[in-house]
Amino acid sequence: MTKAGWKQLLLFTSVILCSLALGRGAVYSSEPEVRVAENKPATLSCSYSGFSSPRVEWKFTHGDITSLVCYNNKITASYENRVTFSDSGITFSSVTRKDTGMYTCMVSDEGGNTYGEVTVQLIVLVPPSKPTINVPSSATIGNRAVLSCSEKDGSPPSEYFWFKDGVQMPTEPKSNRAFSNSSYSLNHKTGELVRMGVRRHKRQVLGFFKQEANMFSALQIFNPVSAFDAGDYTCEAQNGYGSPMRSDTVHMEAAELNVGGIVAAVLVTLILLGALIFGIWFAYSRGYFDRAKKGTSSKKVIYSQPTARSELYAEIECVLEGFVAL
Repeated sequence: MTKAGWKQLLLFTSVILCSLALGRGAVYSSEPEVRVAENKPATLSCSYSGFSSPRVEWKFTHGDITSLVCYNNKITASYENRVTFSDSGITFSSVTRKDTGMYTCMVSDEGGNTYGEVTVQLIVLVPPSKPTINVPSSATIGNRAVLSCSEKDGSPPSEYFWFKDGVQMPTEPKSNRAFSNSSYSLNHKTGELVRMGVRRHKRQVLGFFKQEANMFSALQIFNPVSAFDAGDYTCEAQNGYGSPMRSDTVHMEAAELNVGGIVAAVLVTLILLGALIFGIWFAYSRGYFDRAKKGTSSKKVIYSQPTARSELYAEIECVLEGFVAL
């Protein structure tokens, strides 16, 4: 018997002895984790002792999904076409990736006085598909750039590795001389490659990035993004089953911030704004707005009754004409 076989036998014996000492039935699985390729048969074992009239149930759990595979020693309707029950466990005639999850074997007596359970994890192996990547075509030196990579088919979930110009990027850039001038955070689980930049002669401390701690595998003091970061990027997905899959290659440029262009754009905007303000002031000073207003009001008014003020102006005009005649 192999060393692993002796360990399983010792564990099984210990479980039985402890259960008997506590007055409980013993439930044990000879294979707590089962890995099998998709569309292949799989057997989940469940052995038990100390039950006078055992009633066996199997429950499936995956995330928020829970369903009964076996109830009272019988396979349920949703599984009966591809699962069979025996005293030693359940057998799938063919598994799919949706069968991946936790299976709990629950054994009890008819009276419910004795109870025991064991959980078996089923991992349906599916090779990764070709990953897709999101790489910006250009990243400004001194700014933050995020490169992402993902694929949806791999089971267990894939891990991701990045390549720049055909060379694999290490998790810690300072550990490799070829990447010692670069600064990035690489997460093999999520597939995210993050390049962070700050302005020269400044540094960012770890506390500044606390809210991103759940996203990236490591945080450090980042140097400015440099021209070295320009290149061809490729992502590889692998999960230990099947061949690793690589994405298409995407080129990214690292460009300097165009300060001159920004200053020129601001100056042009200020000049245009000044010209607009001067034009409005000039129109007011020349009375163009008043004339337009008078012209509009004259078109609308058809008749206006003379006022006392207009009569006074008429009398003054007659007096002036008299003086002129003299």
